[in-house]
Order: sequence, then structure tokens, then C-alpha cells
Amino acid sequence: MPSPFTSPTGPALPEFTQAEITILGLGPGDPGGLTLAGWQALQQAARILLRTRQHPCVDFLAAHFSLESCDDLYETHEDFADIYSAIVERVLSAARPGERVVYAVPGHPWVGEATTPRILAAAQEQGRSVQVLGAESFVVPSLAAVGVDIMDGGQVVDAMILARQHHPQVEVGLPLLVGQIYARWLASDVKLTLMNAYPDDHPVTLIYRAGTREQRTATMPLHALDQHEDFDHLTSLYLPPLHHGSFTALQEIVAHLRAPEGCPWDQEQTLESLRQDLLGECAEVLEAIDMEAAGEENGAHIAEELGDVLLVATMMVQIATEEGRFKMADVIRPLLEKLIRRHPHVFGDTVLGDAGVDAVDQVLTNWEQIKAAERAARGEIRSGPLDGIPAHLPALEKARKLQSRAERAGLLAPDTVASEVAALFSPNPDAQAVGERLWALVAFARQHGINPEDALRTYLVQFRQRHGS
Repeated sequence: MPSPFTSPTGPALPEFTQAEITILGLGPGDPGGLTLAGWQALQQAARILLRTRQHPCVDFLAAHFSLESCDDLYETHEDFADIYSAIVERVLSAARPGERVVYAVPGHPWVGEATTPRILAAAQEQGRSVQVLGAESFVVPSLAAVGVDIMDGGQVVDAMILARQHHPQVEVGLPLLVGQIYARWLASDVKLTLMNAYPDDHPVTLIYRAGTREQRTATMPLHALDQHEDFDHLTSLYLPPLHHGSFTALQEIVAHLRAPEGCPWDQEQTLESLRQDLLGECAEVLEAIDMEAAGEENGAHIAEELGDVLLVATMMVQIATEEGRFKMADVIRPLLEKLIRRHPHVFGDTVLGDAGVDAVDQVLTNWEQIKAAERAARGEIRSGPLDGIPAHLPALEKARKLQSRAERAGLLAPDTVASEVAALFSPNPDAQAVGERLWALVAFARQHGINPEDALRTYLVQFRQRHGS
């Protein structure tokens, strides 16, 4: 069969200069996706290694060249890192002095191809020459199949990466393309991750074999994604933008409100002026939670009130940004670092489960130790274990935190306070019974001209003074 890039009567193509190892992209599917440079590299190669034979172009290549593949490594290794290491070793071993080796991969070597940077790094250590010859990746034909321009803010993520996440690290307000959903189980894991950010009925489109003669699409709600069975390595998923559903969209609107052409009221706000708004919105969230617990509301009310809290917080950050004090990243970055640092049993090597010790108690003990180290690093000094409870907390909540701290520090036996009021309750009181007794105590204090909030707050001060804090 004649070469598709030569003519029996035409001039010979110039020889293509090639390194020892060529990492070659095969394009999205059909042989027409091969480039001229790629075809010349194949013709000049002493050996041609395929990462996988699972590509529509392989049958065409097999008619022209002798091919080897790395598919067997996927069967003999369970971990992807081990597979990639084995592929790198095979490719470098195949490149002998004076011979040129082509390592061919689906699509473009720099799009969703984990072996490319590994081969380049290993070759550099050995002083081997490597060149990368690109071709069209799956991205452009996939987006073309759904009529989307990648310059519209498109995002691309590998299905395996997305499946390992608990929440999709994508911008839901922009188009999203998920590549290489090669199995139904993978589609199920991808769906579960995406449903943590997108509505269950968000329309999604499966794209089969984009850029080939077999290209087709199927649109369905997100929750039905894994009800299909037709998945292979050339299957992608497209999600249209979720309009007015992203955090960055909220930031844009808030910044617009504060801009010169924005709202006069929003322009006048300061961090100080929004203090009461923050308190008020938090109180409304608590009220919505109580109303739902009583069967008077549903989750939509809580979501709305949480949105108002988020609005005030975002407005505060925007004000700070304009004043040059900090930006949203400065709020989020230390928060993420703190969450990871304070959960070594999740993100580190700490193991819970000491005999006879409750796991939650172990977590709380670890937290106190970690927070003490953080305070020491900041140069903060606390005079006792009861320090650090916010002064503006309501007295009852402050008492709850103070008792918890005192018990963990050994300053208060767990049953000491309970024994003083045990006669007021049945052996197994419920929340309603406790609420009734608290109500009665408030009434008792009021009848004697005592403000119960002030009385409890005064006692808390005395308790801390007695324990040297």
C-alpha cells in the first residue's frame, strides 16, 4: 500500500531529522489525523512502540509497519504509577545506539498523556535525545461535536483524576470536557463526583469516538450517566455551564456592585458597617434550621439564608481587596492549610483507634495539641486551658464550650454539674425536657429581677478566675 503522503510521480519528501526517541501523537482517531512529520518519523523508525493498540489508527499502521505495544503492562501491574514506570523503562530500553524509536500515543502527547513528561525526565537523566511530535488531541473534535469553542472558557479534565476527587475542582460556570471515560464503573465514579456540584438533572452529553467516522453523541441528565454501557477509551463527556451557580459568578456580581457604576449602598459599606448584617444573617440561618426541624420549612429556606451569609462574607472580602488588605485567595489558602494540618488522621500518618479511647476524643486531643503548636508558632501565649473562647458568644454557648474545655483539662468532672440538677430530670431526659427546665430557670430569674444572660456570663468569669485563666 503506498504512503498517503507520497505520490508515485511527485518529488520525494525531504528526510525528517529525528532524535533517538520520538514521542508521536496519533491524533484523535482516523489515520487522517496523522501529521506529515509523524508519518516520516514512522518511516524512519527502527522500532515502533504503541502505548496501546486501542486506537482506530492502529489497524492502518499495522498494514505498513511492524508494531509493538505496551498493553501487556496494564495486565501485569495494578497501580498506574507502576504501569507508567514500566512503559518508560521499555521505551528507553528499546532506543539503542544508532537506531530511532517511535513511541506512539493516542491524540496529542501533551494532552492527557502521563507518560510523556516521565519519558522526557528519564531521557534527560540518561543524556538521551527526545522529540515530541504533536497531532490533534481529542479536545477539539469533542468540543466541535457539541458545537463549543474552546476559547469560550472551556475546561478539560481527565476522568480518572475527577473520579478520585470528592468534589470537582472545576468552575461550574464554564464549559467542562471530561476525557477518557473508558468504563461504566469510571462513569459512575465521575457522576458521583460531579453531582457534588451540579444538579442531578443537569444535561450532559456523551461523545463517542470524536473525530472519527463513528462519531456520535447522546444527551441525558447527569444522574443517568452510568446507565449507559457503551464506553471506551475514546469516550468523552461534555457539561454545559451551570449559569448563576458558581462562586466566581458571585464574586463578579459583588465586585460589580462595589464598582463606580455599581450600587450606592454597596459602595458605602465597610467591614465595620457589615458586622451587624453578618450577625443578623447568621441568626436567620439558625432560625431556618430550627424551622425545618419543626417541619415548618424545607431545605430551600436554609439554602437561601446561607446564601445571604455567603454574600456578606464575599462583600467583606471584596472591600478588603479594594483596600489592599487581603484577597479571597488569602482567606481560602490558610483555611485549606489549617484543615489539612488539623486532620493528620485523614491527610497524614496519624492513626486513630487506641484501645479504650474513643476516636472522637482522640481527634479532640490532637486538635488541642495542634492548635497549641500553631499558637506557639505565632508567638501567642495562653495563661490556661480556658483561654481562647470568643468573648462575644452568647452566655449559654460560652458555658458549653467552657465546660468542655474544663473537662478535657481535668478541671471539672463530667458528672459534677449534672449531679446538681439531676433531681430536676428523669433518668433519660430528652432535648425537650432540658429546654423546659432552661425555660423555667429563665422564668425564675426574671421573677427575681435577674437577667439570666448576665448572671451566667458573670459566673463564667468567676469560674475562669478560680481556675487561673
